[in-house]
Amino acid sequence: MKKIKQLEKKLKTKFKSIDKLQKALIHRSYLNEYKNIKLESNERYEFLGDAVLELWASKKLFDLFPDYPEGKLTNLRALVVCTNNLADIAKKLKIGDYLFLSNGEQKNNGQSNKSILADSLEAIIGAIYLDKGSKAVEKFLDKFLLPTIKTFAQRKVYKDPKSLFQELAQEKKNITPHYKTLKETGPDHQKIFNVAVYLNKKLIAKGKGRSKQLAQEAASRAAIEKI
Repeated sequence: MKKIKQLEKKLKTKFKSIDKLQKALIHRSYLNEYKNIKLESNERYEFLGDAVLELWASKKLFDLFPDYPEGKLTNLRALVVCTNNLADIAKKLKIGDYLFLSNGEQKNNGQSNKSILADSLEAIIGAIYLDKGSKAVEKFLDKFLLPTIKTFAQRKVYKDPKSLFQELAQEKKNITPHYKTLKETGPDHQKIFNVAVYLNKKLIAKGKGRSKQLAQEAASRAAIEKI
């Protein structure tokens, strides 16, 4: 519990019930290994935190950028809530040092796994919301995530999803994405295209739309959150 109190200070959020913060740190692998422990994993908190984060980001972008069209707001929000950004924030807060992981997950360096870190940050957001309410969680997000909104906006990275994903893929993986039409359904005047986007041979995301271009944009938007 002493270690969790240390994290509480880093989060600059005083919990009414420190047990909620502890629950936000329990990865399912820990419970799979220690079956005698009668605790829940952080997955329900993560589910709630994801929704709270999405609403906060949407409202913040709506207020900050009154002249931006829906497309720019959507692309900018995707960057703010994406796994990569959340994991970066979690690393700065050293959340990985406080996670409850199985021995196997620890050996696989789970405390540095981007997906685990991002999910844990969302769980913490959910815990703050449950423990202290919307004002407290907004204060937390304003402190730790608002600067990333301003950074992304200044870099003008709110391009169309295909261009944005290509830049991110080349920057982070040194790979140019390619798209493949998986299937077409419906009559000629109402076709729906299903498209997948790949990095080399690895499937990253899928999307669908009423044209190949729209389907590729949908796939790209989903891929941005995974890269």
